[in-house]
Amino acid sequence: MRARTLALVHGLFYVTSGLWPVIHERSFEAVTGPKRDRWLVRTTGLLIGAVGVALLAASRERVVARPSRVLGFASALALGAADVVFTLGGKISRVYLLDAVAEGALASSWARQDALALASMLQNGPP
Repeated sequence: MRARTLALVHGLFYVTSGLWPVIHERSFEAVTGPKRDRWLVRTTGLLIGAVGVALLAASRERVVARPSRVLGFASALALGAADVVFTLGGKISRVYLLDAVAEGALASSWARQDALALASMLQNGPP
């Protein structure tokens, strides 16, 4: 997958999943379980949505810049790790393990893109 396509897919995923608890809290909790601190759920959702918007903006550029690739990789890694740690610790529903799989796929895709960009730069020089 090309970096621009990856940024588009990742951005759409984050805008959609981030805004879900803000737009329709009831269906979000029906899938993920009840939440005690709803303000925190909404704030986290808005932040995930903001990352998604940044990735969507990156998808519109001719070349996805390194900071955007790092943002994609680091956000997927952080959210995936949180999914696993807090699920195994009994703090959140096991349904979050499905998100961990998606986050792992995104993080590994970004890592591959970064490796490809580095290989291209070594072969051809900077863009």
